[in-house]
Amino acid sequence: MSPYQRLFLMVGADMRHTPAMERAAALAHATGATLHICALVEELDTLGLISGDEHLNQTREQDSRQWLADEATLFHENGIRVSTDVILTRDVLGAALNQVKEIDPDLLIKDVQHEAAYKRLLFTPLDWQLLRECSCPIHLVTAVHCPLPRVVVAAVDPTHPEHPHNDLNETVIQAASELARQCNAELHLLHVCDSAHTHMADFGAGTVTVPGFGSDVRKSIHKVFEQMAARHAVPVERQHFLSAPITRSIADFVAHSRTDVLVMGNHPRKLLERLTGSTTEHLLDHTLCNVLAVKAQA
Repeated sequence: MSPYQRLFLMVGADMRHTPAMERAAALAHATGATLHICALVEELDTLGLISGDEHLNQTREQDSRQWLADEATLFHENGIRVSTDVILTRDVLGAALNQVKEIDPDLLIKDVQHEAAYKRLLFTPLDWQLLRECSCPIHLVTAVHCPLPRVVVAAVDPTHPEHPHNDLNETVIQAASELARQCNAELHLLHVCDSAHTHMADFGAGTVTVPGFGSDVRKSIHKVFEQMAARHAVPVERQHFLSAPITRSIADFVAHSRTDVLVMGNHPRKLLERLTGSTTEHLLDHTLCNVLAVKAQA
């Protein structure tokens, strides 16, 4: 039985066929999952400076409904079970989270929303907010080389096996393995050892620095990584153990490999980490990176 029974594709009001839509259609077709597409149209409000906002909002909503109806017809013709909805809202995040609560999807799929750097000084991008607040796994898509992923990479952190959030490694590998199996894709395992200090990566515990990080520690971590790969039957040629600054190294790996989806852990963070972001969030700035973010199982 496929782990994907219900997929939720979140789209905006631009009414165009996007990489996320292509990926969602391919996953729904391959897994037999029901696909729910919801256009979240942000309500225009110019504080009365321009008349006709209500009429313009209604027009945008109607146009979105017609566009989705046309797209749904194409999906149905290709054997995909699909439902659609349009929500006009001033709170896109709240509306998205309500949809997740109502339909209980196995996966939320969305195009990455790139923000100019200056905006991040004032606002938290919607994608970052979804990573922090959404209860289900999120697949954020920038571009697709082929509709179904062919190479799925699980990014793990074996540096602190005793850490209470270490079960996130298993959740990440399980999610990556299930996606790879459904798509007949290769499963790879990736860990990046920072040459200056070790990290708890994206496990939500902040950064744990170990002074004097040397070859002995690196060898010990590598051994744990190899044991993890062996438990999940990941062959040597699909194991990637890198030494470099974490975010840059992962982004470079994705850019220069055949990676279609990078599966990473995601966990609620404290105030400081909410302000500075996380490895997963900052990787969204790299346009070649399609991320599947999963939380530790309760």
